[in-house]
Order: sequence, then structure tokens, then C-alpha cells
Amino acid sequence: MPPTTISSNGSADQTAVADPSGSSTQAVHGHLSQRVWQPHHALTTPITQTATYTFKNTADLCDFMEAKMWGGGQERGEYGRYGNPTVRSVEKRIAALEGGGDALLFPTGMTAVTHTLLSILPTGSHIVMTNDCYRKTRQFCNTFLTRLGIQTTQVPMGDYIALADAIRPQTRLIISESPTNPYLRVADLERVVAIARQHKRIKTIIDSTFATPINQRPLEFGIDLVIHSGTKYLGGHNDVMAGVVVGDAGLLHALRQSQGMLGGVADPHAAWLVERGLKTLALRVRQQNATAQTVARFLENHPRVARVWYPGLPSHPDHDIAKAQMSGFGGVVSFEIAPLTGEEPADTTARFIDAMTIPYIAPSLGGVESLIEQPAYMSFYELSTEERLSMGIKDNLVRFAIGIEDTADIVSDLTQALAKI
Repeated sequence: MPPTTISSNGSADQTAVADPSGSSTQAVHGHLSQRVWQPHHALTTPITQTATYTFKNTADLCDFMEAKMWGGGQERGEYGRYGNPTVRSVEKRIAALEGGGDALLFPTGMTAVTHTLLSILPTGSHIVMTNDCYRKTRQFCNTFLTRLGIQTTQVPMGDYIALADAIRPQTRLIISESPTNPYLRVADLERVVAIARQHKRIKTIIDSTFATPINQRPLEFGIDLVIHSGTKYLGGHNDVMAGVVVGDAGLLHALRQSQGMLGGVADPHAAWLVERGLKTLALRVRQQNATAQTVARFLENHPRVARVWYPGLPSHPDHDIAKAQMSGFGGVVSFEIAPLTGEEPADTTARFIDAMTIPYIAPSLGGVESLIEQPAYMSFYELSTEERLSMGIKDNLVRFAIGIEDTADIVSDLTQALAKI
């Protein structure tokens, strides 16, 4: 490479390189037409910790404003609410991984969801949503959006006739997770897109947090927007909160404009942590895929396990769909502990979880540490058994978010814990 210098305004010089195509290469370098040379010859992206940006003179300011008026100016800061170089770096990297025109980073996954819905849905519009989307997303739609005159219809996951029948003249969005939480149902993305395209002005959104861009790229199937909780696999270390939306550059430009108004902006240090995590994303996810597949097969053949939910198993209701559109099946395995005579299923399941030694009992997923939870006691504790069952949450359900520990150690831990019940 020829020597490079830092420009007078402190920005990084760039050298043209070929665009990478492999997911691990993209995760490390981004899908850039130019290699970025950082200030002071640093290898990693600097944390630009500033709330405001300066201009050399009035002409410099006017040049920036002219570029901004015509949709440019994103590579140079004005005020922290409208952009940050560290944040912009991670946005480009995630857009490359998803194959999108652009990406927009948020402080949490829920901010990404709520901002997107508030920005693109007019009063009086209607949403069709699968019934096992993330619980807080459903609650936001059924409570907050209702107050704004926006209605939501929930349809059973996998029922595409019901999905099509739920569409009204006012429908503007179809939303689903894929895979879902906690049963890892996988949406047929081509069918979802085909249904949406039979109507005017309907956008499609997939929360692809459980899949990551390594295992699934919904934009390639025609989905309009992809959402991730960056707190999970993208960050990967259980030490940062973030969210991201990826899609067409034009649609993302509109969302970026509203972000400056609503103020849900990502912190540069959080962005730096997400970018650090992205560099090992492909390695971590492939390890988690492999371990989860082994664990799912082990559990399905264990007499103390009543049922296993994992898209990589032929017994999963969406196994064929997952094989067709995913390159890996993810690092989460959900399963049901077989009940014991004379003991409440919730108690048997709690004894099993307490006997595990490797995973921590905690919410969340996607990090290097394995985490385990009993959803009845974690996310649905305040509900009665009847209320939980009406939502499909059984007292003997376990969600195991597998980390990057050795596969043999995790299987051994499961073996000894299941032997104690």
C-alpha cells in the first residue's frame, strides 16, 4: 500500500480496494469500495467523543449545508444528534453484512423498533404481525400505537392464509421475527414478500436478531427492513446495548432524518463496542450454530426431555423453510423438561436449571457466555399459569442461549443436570 496521510480536517484517507464477499471478511473490514485509513494510523476506529463539530470558516459551513440539502454530508459531522464518525463506521459495516444500502444505529433494539414504527406509520394505519414476535414489540403495538390510532392484527405464525386475510386497505406493515422467541419459528420470507406485494404501500419488516446476518439475510428475499438487537449477537459480549435497522438507502435516509428529530441516537462508545463485536461475529456464530445443533440432537434423544424446538432438527415445524433460507440455525435451543409424577412441572424445570453449572441464569442471548432461563419465571413471572399458557409459554419450557464454550463441556453439563431430576 502507498503511504497515506490524514487530511487537514482530521478525516481518514482512503485507498480503493476490491469489495469483499465473504461474511467473515465483511465483518472485519466492511463492504467498502475504499479501505479507510484511520487518523494517527490507528488500526481500530477511533471513538469520536464529541457533541458538536467545528467548521474552518463560513465557506466550509456553506459547502457542508449545500451537500446536506442534496442528501450528502453524512461523512462530516455537524452536531451529535445528526451523526458521529464512530457510529457511521459501524452502520456501514452492518449494512455490508446484511447486503443493505444503509443502516441506522440506535441505543437499544427496542428504540430501533419503536422509532421505525413511529416514523413510517401514519395515523389510521394498520399492522399485521405474527403472534410470537418479541413480547415488548407486541405490547408497544397493542398499547402505545393504539393511542395514535394505529391498529394491529396478530396472526398465527406460519398461517399465511390468515396473514393474507388480515390485510386491510389501511395496512402499511407486515412484521415478524424469524426465528422467533422462544419457539424459533421461521417465517417463509418469500411468501411474506409475495403477500405484501399484492397490495400497494405495504412494507415488510423482519426482526432477524436470532439469525444474525451470518445465518440469514432477509433483504435478499425482498424484505424491506431488517431489525437487530445489537445487544445480542452483533455486540456478542453482554456488555453493550444497541439496535440497528438495515434496508434501502432511500428508506433509511427518511428514518435518519426522523432520528435527528426524535433523538434516539447511539453513543459513540457503544458503537465502538458493537464494531469490536462484529469483527468476530462470523466465528462466534458458526461455533454457536455447531454447538446448538449438537445440543439439540442430544436433548431430543434424552428421556428427561419432552420436546426440543430447534430449526436444525427435522422435527421442527419450519425445518424445511429454515434449510431453504438459512445457512445456519442459530445458537438458541428451546426445550421442554418431561414432567415428573407428583411434582409441579415448573419445580422440576427449576431444579434442572439450578443444577446447570456452565450457563448463567439470565435474560438475553448471543453473547460469548451461555445463558439459560425458564421463561415462566423470567419474562412472564407476573402472569398466572393460565395466562402464560394462553400465550404459549409452558411452565416446563427452557430457553438455552449457547455461548462459545466447548461443545463437549456443554453436553456434559446438560447430562449431569438432567440426571439430577
